[in-house]
Amino acid sequence: MAKKPTKQKGIKYNRQKHISDKNMATKFDPRLKEVVLYTDGSCLKNPGGAGGVAAIVRFGEHHKTVQEGFRSTTNNRMEMLAAIRGLDLLNQKCNVTIYTDSQYLINGISLWIKGWKKRGWKLANGERVKNVDLWQELDAAVSGHRVRWCWVKGHDGNPDNELCDMMARSAAESPTMVDRIYESICAYN
Repeated sequence: MAKKPTKQKGIKYNRQKHISDKNMATKFDPRLKEVVLYTDGSCLKNPGGAGGVAAIVRFGEHHKTVQEGFRSTTNNRMEMLAAIRGLDLLNQKCNVTIYTDSQYLINGISLWIKGWKKRGWKLANGERVKNVDLWQELDAAVSGHRVRWCWVKGHDGNPDNELCDMMARSAAESPTMVDRIYESICAYN
């Protein structure tokens, strides 16, 4: 019998689909195309190991994919970058439903980011927000679209989530890119 995930604050859980939606209140614009975006990030040895990102955009029978491998990074940076790269595949403003297994990504973009921006990208305790470069890039990427963020349970048989997971892991196994911000931070430590 499969273990049921625990409920988390702010997330509704759909037992039948293992998908939860943080912001079904997002109103889609009926004049815009509706697309579905699945994303996943991977880091083989977190933190500091090779990582990969993957995204699948679906519009009707059409789809586009992206995958990239990075030589040194973190799992959270890869989750965020996967969403950014997926949104980069869109060539016009769309209604986008984004599925990810990263609660860090969903909570950050839908709950925490407004406070961070008000405080000049600082946490409530005054510390600087981690991964601020990617939060700013993601904030800019979503601003051109109507976006619903949905959590999907990882490794639970969802075909597109499983495919993204496989693609991200494969990209991490053959990294060709450099996460310059992460590597520059590590150089100072």
